[in-house]
Amino acid sequence: MATTVGRNIAAPLLFLNLVMYFIVLGFASWCVNKFINGQTNHPSFGGNGATPFFLTFSILAAVIGIASKLAGANHIRFWRNDSLAAAGSASIVAWAVTALAMGLACKQINIGGWRGWRLRIIEAFIIILTFTQLLYVLLIHAGTFSSKYGPGYRDRDYATGQGHGHVPGTHAGEHKPGVATTMAV
Repeated sequence: MATTVGRNIAAPLLFLNLVMYFIVLGFASWCVNKFINGQTNHPSFGGNGATPFFLTFSILAAVIGIASKLAGANHIRFWRNDSLAAAGSASIVAWAVTALAMGLACKQINIGGWRGWRLRIIEAFIIILTFTQLLYVLLIHAGTFSSKYGPGYRDRDYATGQGHGHVPGTHAGEHKPGVATTMAV
């Protein structure tokens, strides 16, 4: 049970973030479509000077976030050091782009003006996703601080297979024919 603490907390957060990224992608795509068609006077759109930049980064954050959740689901399934590398790097990139979109959301809110309910929902979801994505990144990397929270980067002899002890009949550093020197996967 102690080795699954991080996994049990990260899995529901992964699902929540995935659903929120899909909602952001849907609403932001709708808004970009209205913006391209020149229908910015639509009752549920509105906007100001920061809107096109905010929508672009929101769509980018949503797509990268969804892709990172696929890698994260693979990591939650296997919960090993090698799956942590892909999930960790993808989630950090998704968090960085989401943080950029949050900055543009704050700028859009600061500029003011009339914004439709869809834009306000995207703003709110991007701000919430910035913090929940950061929490997710910290949870999947919690194993670097303690092995009871999950896999980390502490297993130094994992790739080389050097941690299996001494092979009888050989001296240190000597290779005996027919004896494997690497760990079978």
